[in-house]
Amino acid sequence: MKGALIGIYTLWLRDITRFVRDKPRIISSSVQPLLWLFVLGLGLSTAFVRGGDADYMRFIYPGIISMSVLFTSIFSAVSIIWDREFGFLKEVLVAPIPRWSVVIGRALGGSTVAVMQGTIILIFAPAVGVSFTAGQLVLAFLIMFMIAFSMTSFGILIAARMHTHEGFQVVVNFVLLPMFFLSGAMFPVNQGLPGWMHMLVRVDPLSYGVDALRQTLVGIEVYSIWLDFLVVMSFGVAALTLAVWYFERHE
Repeated sequence: MKGALIGIYTLWLRDITRFVRDKPRIISSSVQPLLWLFVLGLGLSTAFVRGGDADYMRFIYPGIISMSVLFTSIFSAVSIIWDREFGFLKEVLVAPIPRWSVVIGRALGGSTVAVMQGTIILIFAPAVGVSFTAGQLVLAFLIMFMIAFSMTSFGILIAARMHTHEGFQVVVNFVLLPMFFLSGAMFPVNQGLPGWMHMLVRVDPLSYGVDALRQTLVGIEVYSIWLDFLVVMSFGVAALTLAVWYFERHE
């Protein structure tokens, strides 16, 4: 067990260190969600929302944080392909640690990086008229970590089965964009949707993560927060279990 914990910590620390040292990555991955928030969000609010742009900006703000966490989480898993290509993954797998610790270490590392990325967007809360208490902030961090852990585990599951970066990006974009757009990050999901789209929204695990974060930060609720927690964590545990199973048998 001690070896497993050391392996988890080492892989977690490696991901954090690489992120902190990569300043262009931090800047570039922060600019995109800020553009969505202040350019696209402001443009849509003035074009379609009669109640004023402040209400719509507050509405999409938790969704933009979720988007930042989602994209960072899943794309952090691409490093598995790099590690396999350059031999680092083989060195890790022959180390005297269980293979499940490799998956958990990578999941925790990617999750922490994604939460750090989401925190950068969280700093801009006053600019969109969002305020929260210390308790709400702690709960928001917990929800961000839940979303990040679930999506990083999902990304690891995909990356473990892929052998090229091009293939990974095609598969991830095929899954990622519908998952984001159906999550309710940019529009309400509890009214006016056709039946088929409403069904897709309900089976999208990110919908529940966005809803939990929106409840916490701006007080807009669609589902019970306990249902949000249950769905997001169940999805994460299922993805992590499958990723561990694949590593145990195929790597």
